Amino acid sequence: MIPFHEIDKTAIQSFLSKGWLTHDAMWYYNTLMEFGIDAANRLNRAAIRSMAKFEVERAQIALGMHGRAVDTFELLTEFLTGSLRLLLPSSIKLKLTIPRNNIIRWEWGKGECFAYKGMKQIGVSAQYQCGVIFRIECWLEELGIPYKIVPKLDLCVMPRQGTCAGEIGFFFKESDSSTAQSPVK
Repeated sequence: MIPFHEIDKTAIQSFLSKGWLTHDAMWYYNTLMEFGIDAANRLNRAAIRSMAKFEVERAQIALGMHGRAVDTFELLTEFLTGSLRLLLPSSIKLKLTIPRNNIIRWEWGKGECFAYKGMKQIGVSAQYQCGVIFRIECWLEELGIPYKIVPKLDLCVMPRQGTCAGEIGFFFKESDSSTAQSPVK
């Protein structure tokens, strides 16, 4: 057996993030079975929104950003990518790119979203309200960063489109030099 202090931090992160994903999936599944899809979607989003304050603060502490305002595109990018690296195991294939200033593009490959895979497995992917991008939206609201998301996701788009992609445009104060280009149209 490997002593705890010798366990690789990537192995610890993977263990904890997979535990969180499994708990989240089982919570959703049991809520669905007990109360139906509408209640499961509503309660899932309520839980995500309620968690945002704690997740943002804990991520800022872990990333060494505690007490710093996330008020530039550069800091926001560091926060989002760092937070997602903390929370998601490396097996999750969410692609984030920066096509231009003040824009982050997300993209899941064909059928790759972990939430979609779980919802498909239990037979409710066409009725599932996306919680993944909603979680990021809740973080942005908690951080007080104005944004626009295109497309605005409600129901999971994977069952209809096979992929999920979009852009989030950010609106920072004029003093931020990164506002030179306009966000998502």
